[in-house]
Amino acid sequence: MDNARITIVMPVFNEGINLDIMLRIIEAIVKSTHEVLVVYDFPEDDSIPVAKEVQKDHSNIRLVYNDIGRGAINAIKKGVLEAKGKYAVTLMADDIGPVFALDAMADLMDMDCGIVGCTRYAYGGKVFGGSLKQKILSRAANSIFRIVTSSQLTDATFGPKMFKPELFQKINIESTRGWAISFELSIKIQAMGFRVGEVPITSINRFYGGQATFSLGSWLGDYLKWFFTGIKLLRGKGLPPPLHKRAFE
Repeated sequence: MDNARITIVMPVFNEGINLDIMLRIIEAIVKSTHEVLVVYDFPEDDSIPVAKEVQKDHSNIRLVYNDIGRGAINAIKKGVLEAKGKYAVTLMADDIGPVFALDAMADLMDMDCGIVGCTRYAYGGKVFGGSLKQKILSRAANSIFRIVTSSQLTDATFGPKMFKPELFQKINIESTRGWAISFELSIKIQAMGFRVGEVPITSINRFYGGQATFSLGSWLGDYLKWFFTGIKLLRGKGLPPPLHKRAFE
């Protein structure tokens, strides 16, 4: 959709069971003009027929084939390349919480933020679902990261992030697995001196079904790399204070 305020980039991997609900919630909740890019890796993905069915009622939903290379990171790269909105946001198909924050995230972007995220750990944010190990590691990692760096984000590792597509294209993305790209963007955009923003959400992970792709062993190397890179790039930098806003204020 030309002149959209928000392009929602949603990588999928057999998310058909979640996608029908997610797309309909997006269309019911998001007030900003928007387009949704459902980015898939292979033609047998069960997300495709679901997206085509919802497209009958919502022409702003587009299917995008990821021809860069399989995986969430390449799907995000492809989606941002195809984005027509003023802002692009990465969104997971298995968590409805961030959908309720999208309009508020765009409002913070209008206030000259370089990147805006959702937070599960501050300003009233919460998280439900997911494994106990995953939740403990995530909360601890984000807390320690803030302590040892000047990062202004309370949930730097969380996937949903909003930014300008043209700024994304200027960044040399180095992450190779999982959603480490969100952590990388959080660090690099702050290192460039941009202000950040956060909107508290209630995260409801994998609210219905589908296939989870979280694998600590395969992603840990990338996350540790960006943890220590963040210390190097952000510690003592004196970043501008963050902005935050609740959804539906």
